[in-house]
Amino acid sequence: MKRLVFAALVAASLASLAAAQASTQAAPAVYTQQEGFVDAHGVLIYYKTLGAGAPLVVVHGGPGADHSYFLPWLLPLARTHRLVFIDERGSGRSQRLEDTSLYTVEAMVEDVEAVRVGLNLGKIDLLGHSYGGVLAQAYALKYQQNLAHLILNSTFPSTRQMNEVLAHEKAQMAPDKLKRLNELEKAGLFGKGEPWEHGRYAAEYSNLAWGPGYFPFLYGARPDSSYDPATGNAPSNWELYRVMWGEHGEFVIDGNLKSVEYLDRLPSIQVPTLMVVGQHDESDPWLSKEMHDKIPGSQIVILPDAGHMNFVDQPEMWLKAVEGFLGGK
Repeated sequence: MKRLVFAALVAASLASLAAAQASTQAAPAVYTQQEGFVDAHGVLIYYKTLGAGAPLVVVHGGPGADHSYFLPWLLPLARTHRLVFIDERGSGRSQRLEDTSLYTVEAMVEDVEAVRVGLNLGKIDLLGHSYGGVLAQAYALKYQQNLAHLILNSTFPSTRQMNEVLAHEKAQMAPDKLKRLNELEKAGLFGKGEPWEHGRYAAEYSNLAWGPGYFPFLYGARPDSSYDPATGNAPSNWELYRVMWGEHGEFVIDGNLKSVEYLDRLPSIQVPTLMVVGQHDESDPWLSKEMHDKIPGSQIVILPDAGHMNFVDQPEMWLKAVEGFLGGK
């Protein structure tokens, strides 16, 4: 009888201990999302934040895309950082402007600064992808005192150099497709088709440029099976795209991005800087290598079997590189 009582007491004690341990286990982390608009000198800039820790502001490419293509790939960074995604002026959910001459890199730098001040972020880590990397460089050249870290992902420091890269990539298209692409460019790319189609590329050109033209430089190990050349690279604001990139096709930048010539100024950037680029990136790795050479103490990571969307191709490698850099490793 005593043995039975003792066994019962032991069982009860073990059950009580297990319950106590269960009650002390940490609850799953919850990352709440906040969104809103910052009035940046008369232009409403959309932002979305989630996560906890040092603020990491993320600026997108295009020009004229929006923050959504980063999701869900960058979400793990919310465990260690307060992620702040923005839609640049004229893009995504941010305010569009009637005066398209106000779509400039320089104006968008001031928008990023307004978001930093408006959200009371203090010093920020800044990550820019593609055109967003151009914007991040421009921000660092003016406001580096407000930066803790700078990450330049698949970008370029010189429009002249990027045009050399684009011409080389275009030349690699199959001869018949290249011939037709050139014919369409020579005939003019806008004002074709139905009235509602006048402000954008025709479907034939989109499929050629963003299919056999760009796709080999966008993905590697993990091509996006939902990618559609007809819409895959289309900006959310064609007016913005035409004034910034230009009107003469995907393989020449002749809009107001011609002002982007930062090479001689890059040595003035003194904040810790990381370049991340895909092995066969649309923004060729030699562009990142040149930035690495120019920015004192910078680091560079070239991701194997990866293109321009390298955080999709090699998500674990990409996260390891970014988290290690931000964590000081």
